[in-house]
Amino acid sequence: MTRTRRYDPERRDRIVDAALRVAHDGGIAGITHRTVAAEADVPLGSTTYHFGSLDELLVAALRKANEGLGRVLRDGLGDAGDGGGDELAATLARLLGEWLGGERARVELEYELYLAALRRPALRPVAAEWADTVTAALAPRTDPVTARAVVALVDGVCLQVLLTDGTYDEEFAREMLARVLAGAPERPTRSTAT
Repeated sequence: MTRTRRYDPERRDRIVDAALRVAHDGGIAGITHRTVAAEADVPLGSTTYHFGSLDELLVAALRKANEGLGRVLRDGLGDAGDGGGDELAATLARLLGEWLGGERARVELEYELYLAALRRPALRPVAAEWADTVTAALAPRTDPVTARAVVALVDGVCLQVLLTDGTYDEEFAREMLARVLAGAPERPTRSTAT
């Protein structure tokens, strides 16, 4: 008797979501093929079929987790207008506050996965993708070097809030972002002459 394989195109995504739930509940140390399979309610062989190693599974989880702040910044930058660095700084500080003020466990999970790249080299390219994505979203409003500096400042602010159980100070973040953005070279204005 031959078994027909059930077509389940969303199984891989469900496994990644399950890995995020396992990490959310017990940290990334709790992620194994077995714990994720149980959480996803799939056979163990499905996790090893889609992800040959735990690093592959963590890469997929980090990629999905990275969507959080990156999406908030990309989507919210339209609110910055063209008022220059101060307006951009205020918008970024507000967006960062909204993200940090959301579900704390989700924010902690994003950073736990991000920082796991320190010990798991396979995760480093994905961590770099996040920085590159946010830098690319900022670069049209400043220059690439300043955009990278803003990403570094945002990382620092987030880490301080998360690691010290501090409260996010939007005014401080706005002021520091404005200082970094003030050092950006002048951007040429678009000429309307033909």
